[in-house]
Amino acid sequence: MNTAHLVLGALNGDDIGHEIVPAAVAVASAAAEMHGLRIDWRPLPIGRTALDTHGTTLPEGTLQTLAAMHGFVLGPIGHRDYPTGPGAINPHPIMRKQFNLFANVRPTRSYPGIGCLYDDVDLVIVRENNEGFQPDRNMVAGSGEFRPTDEVTLSVRVITRTGSERVARVALSLAQSRRKLLTLVHKNTVFKLGCGMFVEECHKAAKDFPDVTVNEVIVDTMAMRLVRDPQSFDVIVTTNMFGDILSDEAAGLVGGLGMAPGLCIGDGDFAMAQATHGSAPDIAGTGRANPYAMIDSTRMLLDWLGRRHGIAEAVNAAQAMGTAITAALADPAARTGDIRGTGTTEAMTAAIIRALR
Repeated sequence: MNTAHLVLGALNGDDIGHEIVPAAVAVASAAAEMHGLRIDWRPLPIGRTALDTHGTTLPEGTLQTLAAMHGFVLGPIGHRDYPTGPGAINPHPIMRKQFNLFANVRPTRSYPGIGCLYDDVDLVIVRENNEGFQPDRNMVAGSGEFRPTDEVTLSVRVITRTGSERVARVALSLAQSRRKLLTLVHKNTVFKLGCGMFVEECHKAAKDFPDVTVNEVIVDTMAMRLVRDPQSFDVIVTTNMFGDILSDEAAGLVGGLGMAPGLCIGDGDFAMAQATHGSAPDIAGTGRANPYAMIDSTRMLLDWLGRRHGIAEAVNAAQAMGTAITAALADPAARTGDIRGTGTTEAMTAAIIRALR
């Protein structure tokens, strides 16, 4: 395989995914062409469209097909609106487990003029992805949530030393490449064993990164400090549910979930670009969907794969995407309405591509 060649899956997902994933593919393709990178996009059905055409939201063979690629772009999944039935499953927890994508990297960055609460936010939340409280991913068989009687529901939180240590290393490595500051977010004042184990493993891993300063913040204090002084944070690492909540809060500081990209990675050479917002069925097909999060997630994918596989063309294409995104966001006519603009999904995509060229 040519070193300047990536094979990537393109899975639209549901609702606005059919608008924003093609937008991300178009921007990434334009950047790749300019920098000598060939991307072989492989569309695959998933979600409600796959349920209607294949009888399941995760068709047989999809995971095996993806495994032969470098990574993939996954649009938002509207699983809460799926009908009941054996084929109507939420596919993305299965994908994360299948490819051991245990770290969800969620950057938060403010841009001028789009309605941010602060103009100088630049932080990254690294969320553990495959254990914790979420019952759809913390068991090999069965569910981590169950009801032994009509009066009692139990939810099991799974924290492992391996899971804690490996997500800590992802966060530490990222902090080392940025401002060399890592914040551990937990609640070991109450969850003395679970959060206690997480903190222990983070500090053990930090011994291999002596140039990174590590501090700790209790999760409820963190929720307050994100609103009061988000500029004081660089890289934040935390467990699954805490990370899910805090990253949505962080997105609210910088324009909302339309400005919340994400990349799911593990300890292999495979990655998944997935914006952190939902499928927004209420605006699907109206041209109002903000494609930023999906486009920037795809930029993160190219950058990560380029560095992981030693493909300079992919890194260069990603850098060009970042510059073009910033330029396009400066124009209110290119921005969508959620970020104080008058543009459409198509207008924003076209503006980014123009800025690339």
